[in-house]
Amino acid sequence: MIELRELTSDDWRIWRELRLAALADAPYAFGSRLADWVDAEEDRWRARLALPGGRNVVAVLDGTPVGMASGLRAEEDGVVELVSMWIAPAGRGRGIGDRLIAQVEQWARDDAAHTLKLSVVEGNDQAHALYLRSGFTPTDESGDLMPDGIHRELVMRKKL
Repeated sequence: MIELRELTSDDWRIWRELRLAALADAPYAFGSRLADWVDAEEDRWRARLALPGGRNVVAVLDGTPVGMASGLRAEEDGVVELVSMWIAPAGRGRGIGDRLIAQVEQWARDDAAHTLKLSVVEGNDQAHALYLRSGFTPTDESGDLMPDGIHRELVMRKKL
């Protein structure tokens, strides 16, 4: 059974476990590096979960957290960013990505957002396909520079 659970700062250990697993499993897919977070103190993890206007959700499969995503207000009015999305190998192919996106979309709508925005690394074909299937379209925006100093993220948007 798959359950979605919204996290608070008190759930920082669950978030830490998933985030570190994500950064170890797919270092090419994130703007953060494992080295940036592996020794982070509790206060930093709690602060990440308590960002103003942010919502964080995990997917739990048969009692084990296997996926995560966040929605954060963007600098642009009416825009929410989908960030920190990852599904563990044990949860892949079960529709968890679709459910996480749907949850963040609902939060964005509830927050009166008109657009959901995300960034994905070129070459992360599974994530890119999920986002296209979920109604996101590529933009001409230049994404953030990746930690390798060479590649940039691809920015995608979805009208709500």
